[in-house]
Amino acid sequence: MSQESVYDVIIVGAGPSGLACAIEAKKQHCSCVVLDKGSVVDAIRRFPVNLTFFSTPELLEIGGVPFITPTFRPTRTDIVRYYHRVAKEFDLNIRTDTTVLAVAKRDSFFEVVSGNESYFAKNIVFATGYFDNPNPFDVPGSSLSKVLRYYSEPYIYSGKRIAVVGGKNSAVEIALELFRNGSNVTLIHRGPRLSDGVKYWVLPDIENRLKAGEITALFETRVREIKPTELILEGKHAGSIPNDVVFVMIGYRPDNTMLEKLGVAIDSESLAPSHDAASMQTNVPGVYVAGSIAAGKFNNKIFIENGRLHGALIIKSICKK
Repeated sequence: MSQESVYDVIIVGAGPSGLACAIEAKKQHCSCVVLDKGSVVDAIRRFPVNLTFFSTPELLEIGGVPFITPTFRPTRTDIVRYYHRVAKEFDLNIRTDTTVLAVAKRDSFFEVVSGNESYFAKNIVFATGYFDNPNPFDVPGSSLSKVLRYYSEPYIYSGKRIAVVGGKNSAVEIALELFRNGSNVTLIHRGPRLSDGVKYWVLPDIENRLKAGEITALFETRVREIKPTELILEGKHAGSIPNDVVFVMIGYRPDNTMLEKLGVAIDSESLAPSHDAASMQTNVPGVYVAGSIAAGKFNNKIFIENGRLHGALIIKSICKK
């Protein structure tokens, strides 16, 4: 293998953190390729169609490229367009629709296998996020086709009896949008009330809908079993309710399988990979993490706002070698 065929760094994941890392690599003249099984910022592309982000545009900027939007808070469409524009402006070497199947250490470099092709690099960055790996929801009937872990738009569900499981932002916003578009919505949450983290401008809306009985809330309640036309509940509101569709919005967690195979230590409680916060390098030299994967299951600790800063730390560490 020639030295020219070995990249300085391979980045797995073309989300904001991965893109920020690739931009820093290019600025420092490090050879780099970004691999993603979907499109650029594919997870954001798959967010609910009408989603408005909590962050303001300047907190989402990468590469020093201004993010100008017509509103104070950007929409999903605004954000996807911005990151695609940044990737094109920096002419980043991104291979989309490229699923990483295996990663292995080979002497002084890493081999990344995708289909029939292999990529080689001295360093590898995992910026894979967590959106492809929903938290477990192991109840009888959870494999039925009416049980959904992702939400796009409300119109197909008009007139249907919908259960939304969860009490955080995604569950609340989905429940509101479904209600406004003709669904009969029941919000089921194991806690005694909605999460304290519900967006402050959304909270009065959902509280008013609950008080008016327009959305039914069943707190301190869990789903015990899912049947084709009903849900069996346990807890404070034990019993059965009629149901057509269930949205399980209880969060996501990163998939650390490839990190573990490389020897990266994973904390059993947080599921966070062991890493140095100053460089984002794991306990395995040359293996780095960027973005929300670094926080494990506590993905509310790392957002785009702070995950975008990891790129500069990582490339600085690589350049020191």
